[in-house]
Amino acid sequence: MFKPQITVLDAGGQYCHLIARKVRELGVYAEVRPSDTPASELAGRKGLIISGGPSSVYEAGSPRIDPAILNQGVGVLGICYGLQWMAYELGGEVSKGEKGEYGMAVLSAILPHPLFAGLNLGKVWMSHRDRVQSVPPGFHVIASTDTCAVAAMAHREKPLLAVQFHPEVAHTEHGAGILSNFIFGVCGCERDWDPKDRIGPIEAQIREAAGDRSIFFFVSGGVDSTVAYTLCLRALPPERVYGIYVDTGLMREGETEYVRDLFARLGAVAFHVEAAEDGFLQALKGVWDPESKRHIIGEQFVAVQERVLNSGQFAEGRWVLGQGTIYPDTIESGGSAQADLIKTHHNRVAGIQRLIDAGRLVEPLASFYKDEVREIGAELGIPAEFLNRHPFPGPGLAIRCLCSEVNQNFTQRPEGWLIPIRSVGVQGDSRSYRPVLMLDEPPSMDALLAASRLTNDLAEINRVIAKVAARVPVERMEVTRGFLTGGRLERLRQADAVVRRHCERSGFEAQVWQFPVVLIPAGDGHAPDSVVLRPIHSVDGMTAQVVLMPDDLLQAIARELLEIEGVAAVFYDLTHKPPGTIEWE
Repeated sequence: MFKPQITVLDAGGQYCHLIARKVRELGVYAEVRPSDTPASELAGRKGLIISGGPSSVYEAGSPRIDPAILNQGVGVLGICYGLQWMAYELGGEVSKGEKGEYGMAVLSAILPHPLFAGLNLGKVWMSHRDRVQSVPPGFHVIASTDTCAVAAMAHREKPLLAVQFHPEVAHTEHGAGILSNFIFGVCGCERDWDPKDRIGPIEAQIREAAGDRSIFFFVSGGVDSTVAYTLCLRALPPERVYGIYVDTGLMREGETEYVRDLFARLGAVAFHVEAAEDGFLQALKGVWDPESKRHIIGEQFVAVQERVLNSGQFAEGRWVLGQGTIYPDTIESGGSAQADLIKTHHNRVAGIQRLIDAGRLVEPLASFYKDEVREIGAELGIPAEFLNRHPFPGPGLAIRCLCSEVNQNFTQRPEGWLIPIRSVGVQGDSRSYRPVLMLDEPPSMDALLAASRLTNDLAEINRVIAKVAARVPVERMEVTRGFLTGGRLERLRQADAVVRRHCERSGFEAQVWQFPVVLIPAGDGHAPDSVVLRPIHSVDGMTAQVVLMPDDLLQAIARELLEIEGVAAVFYDLTHKPPGTIEWE
């Protein structure tokens, strides 16, 4: 058992385990502990990192940290909330900012410091609204951005440092270098961890969790569930790993046939397709709220599982449920000690929680991120063309087909058109559910920069889209009443197939990490829906950047999309994550 040199104190951000993982990737074993862990229990650590979080340090109920950690003589690095807590605790001033700062910012050094040694500072990833107005006694400011005067601070004598940005995310340039400078230069850690030795311990955990029971898997054909299923096939005799693919009616075009072929190639000896379209669509009839959708879909999955388990060979009860849940799923569902709920994941609804409580759940990948899952899959020998397949949400097209219970008008503003369709976002490490701003102009680099500025400046929105093409004038468009019907799902299925075909033929698919195609109820009586394109690049799914598509490809896609019956317009999502989540719901 490794003894941690670095402890990450979880203040409730989306990234506490990502910080620990990045430290481990640098060759140093790190753990995550609750923010209020007593300093006495952290004795022997060479360094401590306080994570970001959605709370405000000046409010009652915000995460508390034992101030004694600041006097143990070891390096302490505060990140985001960690910076604000350190400043507030030691006598600085923290206040709510007039503008938030979400996404990219440019960091400029004010004073040289070992934290930035050997690095050319550049772009960093921000996600905050509160800010430090004045640093505590004994500290000085070592870096800033255009809108954040205290982007990094350090004590003049003690090894206490803090940054407002997130060095742990992939989009912060030299983030790994900053963490390396802290753990090696400030804390004096030694390398003691090999991040490549993962498969053996995972298989051992599977065998321990299963015991003499068999594993029952709902497989989706996605990377996560397939890698998890393959790990179980390796850990147990194949006949003890049973896979069922539930055809929910919420699938992409050709998906069921693809999954049949995939699992035949994987050597699955116990695999079955369960037709459940009628049950899912009936349960979702008339539902418009995104949280309700996810709850219903999760419970429907559990209902199918219980129906199958209560019949035939499964009735004996010597089975546990396997899932491909990965770490961002649990974090965005509020699964860490202080994390805010970003969205309810369908793998964390009440029925699944009952299985967890009963000790009947195996999740081999619950501690890993998407890129790590792909690495594990490659080590297992799963073909690269499958592992590089874009992520697709378990609830399927249901969460890409937005609904509305009433008709509502667009509102013209100086910046653009405010569309009363709310999407899920993450701002300041907490959940937001806000309207969308539409720019009546084509997507471009200028529009992308404007979108970043607008989501920072306008607290009432978390997402900005640009108009690509329309057959209905914007001034005549409105949000239309619409639910999850077979017709709307088929409209989205056709649109998704059009986009995938063009992207595969052009090679654009290889340039992006994921490409959600979203249907929103925006149009008029003849064409009630519009399509939103959301190509993004990411490494781990925790942060993401918009990818602009070549104009000739974009126009070709838009022309074909407008030929689909009922489609009024094509829009382009210009929102990074944060502040907008990758999926709209």
